[in-house]
Amino acid sequence: MLYSFEQDMKKGRKHQQGARVNGNGNAQQHGEHESWKKLKLVQIHQALNCDPVDIETLRRAAVSEGGLLTDEIRRKVWPKLLSVNVYNLPAKPTKDIRENHKDFNQVLLDVRRSMKRFPRGMRVDERQVLQEQLIDIILVVLQKNPALHYYQGYHDIVVTFLLVVGERMAIAMVETLSNHHLRDFMDPTMDSTKHILNYLMPILEQVDPQLHEFMLRAEVGTIFALSWLITWYGHVLSEFRHVLRLYDFFLASHPLMAIYFAAVIVLHREKEVKQTECDMAMVHQLLSKIPQDLPYEELITQAHCLFTRYPPSLLAKRAALQSRNRSCQLYPTQCISSSSSSWLVGCLVEGPPLTAFWIYCEKRLAQQDCDVAGLASTEAALGDSDITSGTSLSQAVGG
Repeated sequence: MLYSFEQDMKKGRKHQQGARVNGNGNAQQHGEHESWKKLKLVQIHQALNCDPVDIETLRRAAVSEGGLLTDEIRRKVWPKLLSVNVYNLPAKPTKDIRENHKDFNQVLLDVRRSMKRFPRGMRVDERQVLQEQLIDIILVVLQKNPALHYYQGYHDIVVTFLLVVGERMAIAMVETLSNHHLRDFMDPTMDSTKHILNYLMPILEQVDPQLHEFMLRAEVGTIFALSWLITWYGHVLSEFRHVLRLYDFFLASHPLMAIYFAAVIVLHREKEVKQTECDMAMVHQLLSKIPQDLPYEELITQAHCLFTRYPPSLLAKRAALQSRNRSCQLYPTQCISSSSSSWLVGCLVEGPPLTAFWIYCEKRLAQQDCDVAGLASTEAALGDSDITSGTSLSQAVGG
């Protein structure tokens, strides 16, 4: 059960079906939708006004159909979901934050080429101000947290918060998020990130063994989903409203929910995948391009259900304890050295030529002894019931 919001929506659909029969479908459908929206807004405001704030209701609202509905609501609820104190926000960054910062040049390059992440029609001078703020937010968070390492794609997440909540609130939220949900992506190597990707295939195996077998035969691995995961889909979706809907969902969910969402995208495209030539390059090319007309609400519901039915503890051994030969053959991302991590992430986020990428992977596979022993751990101890604890995978298992 996702909460009464879902029940309300089901009732609304029944009324809408009746409206179509009555021949006055459009008007009644609109009225039912507005009625449901008002009810949900009332319930969210009631949760915000509780003392203490009713976090569980806010989480259920963020997950259930429609999410948090408006940016105004998001500005109030998102900080609550991350336990950010809105009365004690960081000061605005000073310009000296850029002096001698080791990541400044890379952050500058990434932000300069992120124009598509800003609203269409925005004035150039307004966008430039926001880009400068985006650079400073990233550098402040990294400076305050030396254990965090910048990766290409991080700016795609940060810009979403900047556009919704503003500079100071974004600093506070991004810092919290970087130390929890995003923590594994910010290690000095890609080991933890690659390991999270390894949950994708076991999920597919549980739900659709034939699709799983097809992808194994194609030897496509999971690299196609890397940019989805590390940008929370911000880099690959063209409609900002869809990005916001997913952020509602992810902020209210377990840190691994983004990989469950990747799984439901692949499952949604099952027919396309199976009709594609069973070839690594062909399947990779198909899956690496996300359709922009996905049924997001349906997929969010499916991802939530899959997480409940196949929690991380059930899949941990399949994800981590793969035999050495099978891992190198079927999961190429595990066989890329940490020294190549930065190059790989940058290329995948920016979109490298497919052939060149796979030639690189094949060379790495030929040259390198693939070791996944370090990824095998006691992750079966992961607390699945603590779905929204905000703890990274590595932290949850004591890594």
